[in-house]
Amino acid sequence: MRHRKAGRQLRRTSEQKLALMRGLASSLIEHGAIETTEAKAKELRPFVEKLITKARSGTLHDRRLAIVHIHKRETADKLFKEIGPKYVSRPGGYTRILKTGHRKGDGAEMARIELVEG
Repeated sequence: MRHRKAGRQLRRTSEQKLALMRGLASSLIEHGAIETTEAKAKELRPFVEKLITKARSGTLHDRRLAIVHIHKRETADKLFKEIGPKYVSRPGGYTRILKTGHRKGDGAEMARIELVEG
């Protein structure tokens, strides 16, 4: 039974799901926008917004907490030097999800998740 268990399972174990979220978050930070399935985009939104909130303050402790999830040094530097300061005055809502239709192969709902303008 899945009583009181929040979030989507995405047909993965918890370790696989965490690895997926880390990879998608890194790609989103590097490129500014990615296209993925709607379910993955909806799961990615709170994950990446928590990282951006840490980057807004930019303390050493927050940097170390974020580097647990962002393994590439260049991506972490971009998060803390470019993206974090851009959203200092914004209280939240750093990402936008746009539905892009169905995937040709299996008909999955696709969505584009992107960082909004600061």
